[in-house]
Amino acid sequence: MPVWLSDTTRAITTANRWLFQITVWGMAIVVPVMLYEVVMRYCFNAPTVWGMELAVLLFGPYFLFGGPYLLHLKGHVALDLLRQRLSPAWTRRLDLVNYPVIVVFCAILLYFSLPAALSAFEYRETSFSAWNPPVWPVKAAVPVALLLMLLQALVEFVHALYGEPAEVAA
Repeated sequence: MPVWLSDTTRAITTANRWLFQITVWGMAIVVPVMLYEVVMRYCFNAPTVWGMELAVLLFGPYFLFGGPYLLHLKGHVALDLLRQRLSPAWTRRLDLVNYPVIVVFCAILLYFSLPAALSAFEYRETSFSAWNPPVWPVKAAVPVALLLMLLQALVEFVHALYGEPAEVAA
């Protein structure tokens, strides 16, 4: 693999890893919020107007931004029973088909999600609930995460194409 391509793939994977590590800390907010909401609702019969909505608004980006690095770690759902029985050559062939499918899927979703995110940003969209927080940042996370997933799928495709195992950082 050319040096420029190796450096580019490493940079994309590193960026996705950093974002994943930052995003993981979002659970440090979601868990206490959910705990507070459950205690208030069931122990004091005084649910909050913001607890569940905040948890949902934080969990969306957590889920989305975890995906690209999880793709790199091969942590997504896969047909492991089939892949374990295949030779490395056949596994590579499957990867050479699978990653372009992921790229196309992400490109289609990106095409349709970007206008919705831009519209939400333009109008400073809110949830229209009693709490009424802005939802445009969460909607903006969708195309950003899809772009990152698309780039990571290209990285994994390049590694499969060159027959080089992708570097998995601890």
